[in-house]
Amino acid sequence: MTGVPILSILLAVPMLGAVACLLVPAGAARWIALGATLLDLLLGILLWSQYQIGGPQWQFVEYSRAFGPFAWALGIDGIALMLIMLSLFLMPICILASWESVTRRVPEYMAAFLAMETMMLGVFMAQDIFLFYIFFEAGLIPMYLIIGIWGGAERIYASYKFFLYTLLGSVLMLIAMLWMVNFTGGDTYIPHLLATDFPRQAQTWLWLAFFASFAVKMPMWPVHTWLPDAHVQAPTAGSVILAGVLLKLGGYGFVRFSLPMFPEASAQLVWIVFGLSLVAIVYTSLVALVQRDMKKLIAYSSVAHMAFVTIGIFTFNRQGIEGALVVMLSHGLVSGALFLCVGVIYDRLHTREIDRYGGLSNNMPAYAVLFLLFTMASVGLPGTGGFVGEFLALIGSYRASSLVAFVATTGIILGAAYMLYLYWRVAYGTSRNADAAAMPDLTLRELVSLGSIAAVVLWMGVYPESFLAPMRQDVGLLLARVERAAPPGDAALVRSAHAAPAPAEGAHH
Repeated sequence: MTGVPILSILLAVPMLGAVACLLVPAGAARWIALGATLLDLLLGILLWSQYQIGGPQWQFVEYSRAFGPFAWALGIDGIALMLIMLSLFLMPICILASWESVTRRVPEYMAAFLAMETMMLGVFMAQDIFLFYIFFEAGLIPMYLIIGIWGGAERIYASYKFFLYTLLGSVLMLIAMLWMVNFTGGDTYIPHLLATDFPRQAQTWLWLAFFASFAVKMPMWPVHTWLPDAHVQAPTAGSVILAGVLLKLGGYGFVRFSLPMFPEASAQLVWIVFGLSLVAIVYTSLVALVQRDMKKLIAYSSVAHMAFVTIGIFTFNRQGIEGALVVMLSHGLVSGALFLCVGVIYDRLHTREIDRYGGLSNNMPAYAVLFLLFTMASVGLPGTGGFVGEFLALIGSYRASSLVAFVATTGIILGAAYMLYLYWRVAYGTSRNADAAAMPDLTLRELVSLGSIAAVVLWMGVYPESFLAPMRQDVGLLLARVERAAPPGDAALVRSAHAAPAPAEGAHH
């Protein structure tokens, strides 16, 4: 594959598909969107097969100065590869989920999804800091349109709230980026910036500026309030991609920028991350327990799950960071699948009120089985991807602080409470109304969508090495960078990160 700009091709396919969708009627637009996303998924599988585990840190690198001051600089490491695969896998499922439920302005809807795919992939591929920023912010626009045009009754309020929250946080990040580029004499190349030692006083302000953007994207408490509104109002596929990929951009930002570029500030300010994350785990889990709307319950559970990611990343040890990355992947699949499960019954009964359902295991057995699998994966049942990630993240957090690990563990107990309570009310007992009792089971299209996610969730739970191996070297490089840069008196966390020898897990620098 030498010489083939596969990353540019991966970005071009959905963008060309988006243009094509706008030129054809609704029926053809659906097929073009599905074809473009499936072609991109096949290219992604080819990319994964060609990726050299243990090879150079940055692979498939493309660099061009064709755009004047902006460099077209693309390249991926193992962490970016896994998040790209998550995005590519979920996109065809989103198109299938919208096949019958979206009937208004179908070509524009499909074009918005394909444009968003390009922007999401661009975030994970970009190696120029301003190119990263453009992709990071441009992804807001299609999502804003998807919520605002095809959303629920209060879609305008939700879309504006989503847009303003995420945009305002990113303004501070842009100012920090301009300062960094000025400090390095105009160097915008991310691998060079990763190797730059920024002044200790400046690191704190830079870290806080990036934190403002990534915390909103995650979203962390207390800037999470846009998420339940956006989820409730978004169409089903919008919720899938919002929970599946867009929330992961914040976690990716912490791993790519905050830790390696500002390691001293990360060690100093880790208490902010731990404090906010622990509040999020307990508070949003309790809020989820009392929800009557299925989408709102799953939205609040997403905030709690993403708090495990922030805790894991800032433990400064291998188990914590690898656990956080696996939680990102498994949560992307499981929360996406749970939103699809809500969409399946919403399409039939047009309500998300939990009290309107009950006894669905009687008339929808296939649906009940798959819904149960995803419920258990969300809880962290061994054998599913959720268990692997949360277990590693908790081990890492225990090595960093036993108190943090103890409070975080309550989130798993509360998570079991609200997810099993939800499942019990929807699937068991007797039907509360005749409409719910008469709903047909999954169609072939729905079965393919949910079944394919179920297969990957079980694969991740049974053989997580497939997903950990490409990322292991990059986690090692990240830890080496943090350990080298953080001053010895600054954080016992960093010193203790390597106190207990990690198991021999393949080659890393």
